[in-house]
Amino acid sequence: MSQIQELIRRLCPNGVEFKDLGRIVIIKNGKDYKHLVPGNIPVYGSGGIMTYVNKYVYNKPTVLIPRKGSLGNIFYIDTPFWNVDTIFYTEIDTKQIEAKYLYYVLAKQHLENLNKAGGVPSLTQSILNKVKIPVPPLEVQNEIVRILDTFTSHTAELQAELQARKEQYEYYRNKLLSFDKNNVDVRWIKIGEFCKILRGKRLTTKELDTNGKFPVFHGGIKPIGFYPHSNRAANSTMIINVGASAGTVGFCKTAFWSSDGCFCFTHNKIVIQKYLFYVLQSMEISLKSKVRIAGIPTLDNKNIERLVIPVISLSEQQRIISILDKFETLVNDLTEGIPAEIAAVQEQYEYYRNKLLSFPKLEA
Repeated sequence: MSQIQELIRRLCPNGVEFKDLGRIVIIKNGKDYKHLVPGNIPVYGSGGIMTYVNKYVYNKPTVLIPRKGSLGNIFYIDTPFWNVDTIFYTEIDTKQIEAKYLYYVLAKQHLENLNKAGGVPSLTQSILNKVKIPVPPLEVQNEIVRILDTFTSHTAELQAELQARKEQYEYYRNKLLSFDKNNVDVRWIKIGEFCKILRGKRLTTKELDTNGKFPVFHGGIKPIGFYPHSNRAANSTMIINVGASAGTVGFCKTAFWSSDGCFCFTHNKIVIQKYLFYVLQSMEISLKSKVRIAGIPTLDNKNIERLVIPVISLSEQQRIISILDKFETLVNDLTEGIPAEIAAVQEQYEYYRNKLLSFPKLEA
């Protein structure tokens, strides 16, 4: 950081000029790609890469800015690409500004807040052209990019490691839970024969708090709010039974409130809840294939009751739980393991990005 501070003191001690975006870039519309043939050139929309084609519309470093849809998705591209009409690309005046520096500045701007549309979020060139951009000397811009790139590179490395660990976790989970049908130590039992499936009770929006004692689950494995009371014990397995996440398996270490969009299971002396979680998680693809998609996606409890799972001794269940818990913590726990590292690096990145890109305005 001392190097960037010295550069700023030497090159722009009194502040920097803030320029309209339209003075440093030309914003260009996207085009339809359907007349092109498949290839290896990525086609970008506001949600990211859509497909690959054989031609490019631009091949110089640029920043893609959404025109419609996901307005917060800013992309830096330094390879040939094609873009559709939901996202703009920029022809950048590199004598004034570096493309990667502009990307970091725009990512900090929260352009989604400039949306004026009543329906689908959208931005216009006239609005974007007036966005103020701090433009320090190129030497300062390059040093800022170098610093911020170290954080984004570290995050990318951690995400690659996380993906590798997830694949490793799934491999060992499936291996540990693959039993020979002729193994005399394994009983194959329908879920409905050793426990009951519990349907929760829906709460109104007014009954939910933004924080509180017990998380509330409905239609997803992330809490939708909190409630003063619980209807499910700690260390319980759940299956989401309605909505886009129907068929997703979750586990909660604390007591919680289950709505009618979340099935749970009675605790019993045959199957440990965490073992049941791992078994059902390994069967998620099968569970999701049973979801009725007409209207609101719904998973019927009868489909779960009929599932046959391998039941082994409690001591063997606990051994498998102990092994898989280590992987689970490594790949999914937000307080430790790789996700916690990623969150910490992201927090550092945002801190330094905001600090490095906060320039005093140069007075005329």
